[in-house]
Amino acid sequence: MKPLKEQAIEWVKNYFIQNGNSDTKALIGISGGKDSSTVAALCCQALGKERVVGVMMPNGEQKDINDSIRLCGYLGIKNYTVNINSAYEGLTSEIKKQLGILQTTPQHNTNTPARLRMTTLYSVGANIGNCRISCNGNLSERLSGYFTIWGDGAGDFAPLAYLFKEEVVQLGLDLGLPEDLCIKPPSDGMSGKTDEESLGFTYDELRKVILNDTKSMDKQKVTNILQKINSMAFKRRLLNIPSFVPSDKNIKKYK
Repeated sequence: MKPLKEQAIEWVKNYFIQNGNSDTKALIGISGGKDSSTVAALCCQALGKERVVGVMMPNGEQKDINDSIRLCGYLGIKNYTVNINSAYEGLTSEIKKQLGILQTTPQHNTNTPARLRMTTLYSVGANIGNCRISCNGNLSERLSGYFTIWGDGAGDFAPLAYLFKEEVVQLGLDLGLPEDLCIKPPSDGMSGKTDEESLGFTYDELRKVILNDTKSMDKQKVTNILQKINSMAFKRRLLNIPSFVPSDKNIKKYK
């Protein structure tokens, strides 16, 4: 079995051979987190940094945007910053006006920026030309449903779709990324909470449930995690994106 890094690089190379040409670029939304950082580093090694473009998309002020800027500088990739705040505020204002409401829901406040970011990526790609948009989601998010349909759950290719968070960390380190970017607590950047705080369980606990390694876990927590996984199956069925599957993964297990 080839090491995970070699498998992932080979998959990205083959995807772009089959779905582009020698000039086709990987366009990646850069959040400053481990997933987008790892995807960017992976594409640089597979395609060369000249064929990788990063797009930073703060919604107003983003406290950790320096991590995104540092990542782009570290990899040496061309990058752009497109602030989506005017678009978000304009859309939100019009929706409140037309619906006759004073406040939008937390679901709107969290998911709308994610969908505007994906719209932004495709718009940037349309103007650059000859781009393929990455979906940066990982297996832990896929199983827990912690992604936005047609937002961060969209894209043209998904290199991390069948990697648990822990595997993403290791892949990022193997690709030579700074350790702090690889171990940074995952957060959606909108709710003010980490993913695990919002979910009520850790991604490590989720992985243990999937791998049936639950002897040391509270039975009620195991039940809650299984219920969450099962309730999110409808979202996973919509993720029909070309995805890298490591050789040791049985894809049917994660449907």
